[in-house]
Amino acid sequence: MIRFVCLCIGYVFGLFQTAYILGKVKGIDIREHGSGNAGTTNTLRVLGKKAGLIVFLGDILKTILAVVLVGILFKEDYPEQVYLLKLYAGLGSVLGHNFPFYLKFKGGKGIAATGGLILSFQWMFIPVGLLTFFGTFALTHYVSLGSLILTAAFPIQMILMGQFGVGPFAEIPQVVLYEMYAVGFVIMILAYIRHAENIKRLATGTERKTYIFKKNKENINQEKTEK
Repeated sequence: MIRFVCLCIGYVFGLFQTAYILGKVKGIDIREHGSGNAGTTNTLRVLGKKAGLIVFLGDILKTILAVVLVGILFKEDYPEQVYLLKLYAGLGSVLGHNFPFYLKFKGGKGIAATGGLILSFQWMFIPVGLLTFFGTFALTHYVSLGSLILTAAFPIQMILMGQFGVGPFAEIPQVVLYEMYAVGFVIMILAYIRHAENIKRLATGTERKTYIFKKNKENINQEKTEK
């Protein structure tokens, strides 16, 4: 029951659709422009850098708030499960972001929301998260590839830290760790499902690149892919 409660808390926070709300302020439905996705990358391409940054920070923050709230509420009563419950809150936020009921379940792809989970879950995950996403993006300019590597690295790091008893994971019962690994992989699988078309384009070399600090023909003319 407590897992469902944490999942619902996360889902409620995830329903704050930063891209959709900002688009409405600008007089558009962001889902009807560009790639049609209510996320950071599409906002960046449709509304510009400032709007993209606002959406990125907003989608990160909503997950951070959900995870921190769950930690505060349940740390004392569930000390051995608090990290597991944080994961459920993060999963809920991703689900709320990706499938908002009031927008006919048409939201984003959940990468910024997943980033918020990584930032607020445990500090040792932050360096790997930053390196996998921004390192990949800096080298390739593919947001989608950085997103996929980020979401895959998260459960892998969790397994390594859990099985070797690194930091607070040394105090977590093995059965709880196994459930944590499962939730981590569910979050990863959700990202891969939402990026199915991006994966196809990456495989065929037709994926669109994103450039933050310069404009080019590819950035202006292509209309597909999104975070």
